[in-house]
Amino acid sequence: MHQQVLVVLPHPDDESFGAAGTIALEREAGAKIAYICGTLGEMGRNMGRPVFATRESLPDIRKGELESACSVLGISDLRLFGLRDKTVEFEDPEILADRILAVVKELHPTLVITHYPGFAVHPDHNAMGRATILALSKIPTAQRPTVYCMAMAQNRFDVLGKPHVLVDVSSVQGTKLAAIQAHGSQSQGMLQRAKAEGDTPMRRRMEQFLKQEMFWHFNFEG
Repeated sequence: MHQQVLVVLPHPDDESFGAAGTIALEREAGAKIAYICGTLGEMGRNMGRPVFATRESLPDIRKGELESACSVLGISDLRLFGLRDKTVEFEDPEILADRILAVVKELHPTLVITHYPGFAVHPDHNAMGRATILALSKIPTAQRPTVYCMAMAQNRFDVLGKPHVLVDVSSVQGTKLAAIQAHGSQSQGMLQRAKAEGDTPMRRRMEQFLKQEMFWHFNFEG
């Protein structure tokens, strides 16, 4: 396990859906967890089910949800970068990378969790992952932290191969579920559908999703 973990993702809830179990296990083992969250997800389409948010109120709601999820996961250091949702791809990548690098140099994490650029589906995910990799590429190889990249594109297995890291998070799946539930505006509808499905492929995928997380290492030499 690691003494300091840094999570770098663009949206509130990315940490809970993608890496909550791994974060919880690292925290249980004594790691300090810091999280750079790029945006407040203010352009998200989900407004709750039933609807309880408006476009104007959603940023504050999602910030509160994020803070609740961080409390569940033991994330004590939350850095909000204040980028605009759905526009991260238009940020200057060098400037964003330098902002991330400044945090890396401050905290000296031995593990960084981010999105795999090009395999994260959402443009914000790809852009934040790309900036993170760019930041870490500026660190000498011997000093560079371990990087866990989340990949969600359908062709990820074909192009990247099997995940380099499979984390059994079944012992903390309750914590992972609680973190996801903290993001109620985004997760409530999905969880209700999964519960209503009964014993179906969707329900089984959800159960597997709560028990295992997968990551790829980034090839800095390629």
